Amino acid sequence: MTRGTGGGKVRVKTARNRSAQSTRWLQRQLNDPYVKKAKAEGWRSRAAFKLIELDEKFGLLKRARAVVDLGIAPGGWAQVVRKQAPQAKVVGIDLLPVDPIEGVAIFEMDFLDPAADALLAEALGDAPDLVLSDMAANTVGHAQTDHLRTMGLVEAAAWFAIEHLKPDGAFVAKVFAGGTDQDLLAVLKRNFATVKHAKPPASRKGSSEWYVIAQGFKGRAEKPAAGGGG
Repeated sequence: MTRGTGGGKVRVKTARNRSAQSTRWLQRQLNDPYVKKAKAEGWRSRAAFKLIELDEKFGLLKRARAVVDLGIAPGGWAQVVRKQAPQAKVVGIDLLPVDPIEGVAIFEMDFLDPAADALLAEALGDAPDLVLSDMAANTVGHAQTDHLRTMGLVEAAAWFAIEHLKPDGAFVAKVFAGGTDQDLLAVLKRNFATVKHAKPPASRKGSSEWYVIAQGFKGRAEKPAAGGGG
């Protein structure tokens, strides 16, 4: 149950079967101006504004012709690509089901599945000039574990970009507080002309999420063999 307050905010009462955490999340959603704006403008999620803001700052979509969206659900980023770069072919992948988006090929499967790379490449039909990743691992409540799980996805997305991008292409991925791990950051700097971190205004102030933006892909690199180490 919800009710208004004098300040125009919506206050959510704690229901019998709703946890206090769920109540706080619902109240935050109901009072989030980006959530309201997304609904009003027809975006599937408030995350659409993150890509819009990153595009305004880094010019990611102006020359995009082939785009891969990793972690596409619920589809807000793909919507932005279709609107800002209607000439671009777009493919996306996610473990979660995603309602169809006109002009977007969507695969419901694990990006880490060995078959995923070939399916995405075949569906796109050309090397991408932009790889987007808004993926994050499901949290388990242990900060270090959650960070490592998500950074594993970021690393997999980065190597997908390095193995498939056209020269001068770009890679964008969600990371968390502290930015990209140093080893991966070094790989990105070797393979891209510029590597920067940004927190778009649409990211909640209390959120630890940041984005790494790597532009000016230099060309192919060999992925190091698994195993070994010190």
